[in-house]
Amino acid sequence: MCYDVKAQLKTQLKRAKRHGDSTAIQEIEEKLTPLTDLPLYHASGFQHPKLFIYPKETPYLPVIATWGLIPHWVTSIEQKNQLWNKTINARGETLLEKASFRVPALRQRCLIYVDGFYEHHHLNKHAYPFYISLKNKQAMCFAGVYDVWRNPDTFEESTSFAIVTTKGNSLLQRIHNNPKVSGPRMPLILSEKKAEAWLKDEDEHLMESKIAALLDPIPEDEFVYHSVAKLRGKGYVGNISTISDAVDYPELALAFL
Repeated sequence: MCYDVKAQLKTQLKRAKRHGDSTAIQEIEEKLTPLTDLPLYHASGFQHPKLFIYPKETPYLPVIATWGLIPHWVTSIEQKNQLWNKTINARGETLLEKASFRVPALRQRCLIYVDGFYEHHHLNKHAYPFYISLKNKQAMCFAGVYDVWRNPDTFEESTSFAIVTTKGNSLLQRIHNNPKVSGPRMPLILSEKKAEAWLKDEDEHLMESKIAALLDPIPEDEFVYHSVAKLRGKGYVGNISTISDAVDYPELALAFL
């Protein structure tokens, strides 16, 4: 799964700075960044933070979006609240089968740039968080889908997104062993070439094969990882810069490492 990420402003704007107009980027930094929840040294999708995504309509200029996709067809606040925590992630294998994700998968795909993500390992009824990032220290590019919803009470429009997931690679098969979850999962991380392919429009009848072709997880040897301090409960210290620092758990030495 992907319920916890690290995303700093520099990472989030890397694509824009590489390809975009410097004046527009400056306006984003000055006017839009204060409206996000960045920097996110640790954020849970269940907190529904606001960060930047790159929609296919403006592939080099980001927009603010809330994590947890609210389908455009939701008609009430109550319905939104019932659905919101169920649309943090979207399984890549069933994107075109789910009512919440079918239209976004066909027409409203996006990219999300993060520093890395967190995943939990379960041992003896305890959960141990790990921070996972790329060995080359580059930003991770997640495949995403988004939608625009109008609040029926205020008529205000808001953009929200879900992170697309795929089957876990060999590393995630060892870390992500939650007995309550069917099979290890991980975010769909895209190379630069695959990122462009993800955003590119195709005929609707070709989308299933296109998505399937992009679902292979990147191999374990492209990752670095380490255990970190607790991300849940009383031991959680919050969204601080040291939250992704390494913390050793002796009980994991033989059981996992």
